Parts: sequence; structure tokens; C-alpha cells
Amino acid sequence: MASELPAAAETLRTFALNLPDAQEEFPWGERVIKVHKKIFVFFGLLEDLDKRLQVGIKLPHTGVYALQMPFVKPSGYNLGKAGWVTARFVLADTLPLDLLQEWIEESYRAVAPKRLVAQLDQAHHTP
Repeated sequence: MASELPAAAETLRTFALNLPDAQEEFPWGERVIKVHKKIFVFFGLLEDLDKRLQVGIKLPHTGVYALQMPFVKPSGYNLGKAGWVTARFVLADTLPLDLLQEWIEESYRAVAPKRLVAQLDQAHHTP
């Protein structure tokens, strides 16, 4: 059970880094993924990964629905007012990886330049 959380976190990290021009950085001891210097996903403190996982994303379209889920709260530091939510999981939780990947992509689309969003759309429609 203890290895599931880091494996899920790595799956989400890999998904985020595969989005066009995504880059990983480590401000404040946290893992974040950015596109053009704008954060689109927070993964929380690195040392906490074996006990819990936090995923902070900007959800301008589905945030109101996400907040109805028991594992989702508005993000702190007044980010919640700007559409950011944080999903929190502990070892015993089952992570909805497909849903989290959809949310990561929505967050990416909310902050990425339009040309990169168009590139992503093209990649989705290429057979």
C-alpha cells in the first residue's frame, strides 16, 4: 500500500511534464510544474510524498464540481478565489488518476499560451 501513493504521484508528474513546454521546478520545497513561468500544478512538499499527496490545480470550468468531492478544498493563500483547488490523498485512498489527469490538463489550458493549447489540441486529434 505504501508504494501506491508515490507511483500515482509519478504517473501524474509524467503526465504533466508531457504537456507542451512543461517544466518542473522546486520552489518553497514543493514540486510544481510550470508552462512559460506560470504554475499549472502544485504537488506539495517533497518529503511528504510517502505519506500523502496534494495536487493543486486551476479549474476555471469544473472547479465548482470538483469542490463537491470530499477530497477537494479551495486552495489556500487566496488562490481558491482565483479558481484553484487542492485535492488531498493519504495512503489508504484510491486516487482517481483519470480525473486528476483531466484536471491537470484543464489547469494547463487555463495558464498556457494559446499557441501551446492549439498544439495540444492538434496532438489530441492526430491519429
